[in-house]
Amino acid sequence: MTNPDRRVALITGANRGIGLETAKHLGADGIILLLGARKLTKGEVAATTLCKEGFDAEAVHLDVTDTATHEKIYELINRRWGRLDILVNNAGVCLESLTMDSANPSADQASTLSLETLRETFDTNFFGTVALTQKLLPLIRQAPAGRIVNVSSIMGSLTLHADPSSPIYHSNVFAYNASKAALNSFTIHLASELRDTPIKVNSAHPGWVKTELGGENADLEVSEGGKTSAWLATLPGDSPTGGYFHAGQSLPW
Repeated sequence: MTNPDRRVALITGANRGIGLETAKHLGADGIILLLGARKLTKGEVAATTLCKEGFDAEAVHLDVTDTATHEKIYELINRRWGRLDILVNNAGVCLESLTMDSANPSADQASTLSLETLRETFDTNFFGTVALTQKLLPLIRQAPAGRIVNVSSIMGSLTLHADPSSPIYHSNVFAYNASKAALNSFTIHLASELRDTPIKVNSAHPGWVKTELGGENADLEVSEGGKTSAWLATLPGDSPTGGYFHAGQSLPW
């Protein structure tokens, strides 16, 4: 085994954007970083950059929709460390056109959205994430204080979507919103199941970040996008589990 006393973190979708920023925050705490990437070459570029900055980072091929890659990453982590301290389920997609304009709603609404788009979105944002977490959970159980962070979105809040006065009321990208609501449900149920263990499971809303998904009009710079995920990934033992947070504040389900 290598560095048996240092925590090990796997971040999915970590070659850019919020995932990469999350990795930087965790690496600053001396945590060993496994950067999951669908295209290994892109992950290797990110890992090389982080290593030059003094982080202990390594790229791993991981496509959350491909269970064969789940098996390989399980074998790698089990062989080298025998445990996984932190899993940040960051990988996600939005295949719809996001608009916040009530006068010009998105065409991707519940009454018109194709089932193909719905299925493809759920395959990454929900089914693949659940499958990966289930596969790696035995390794997380071996950690002294395992942490699972599901990177959700405020767009997954059913409470806010049902409120006409809410700022996201008109953001009717049905597949993305529904997939994040489902991910939140997974957080609640898994946290309840693990409530008598040291493992904590929480959902993170990173904020509206200037990534490829968030766009240039977003409120937050990319450098700020990983803060909530990193905070939840390093919570002390007396902290909450089964919650939905942004910047230290609870969000309504």
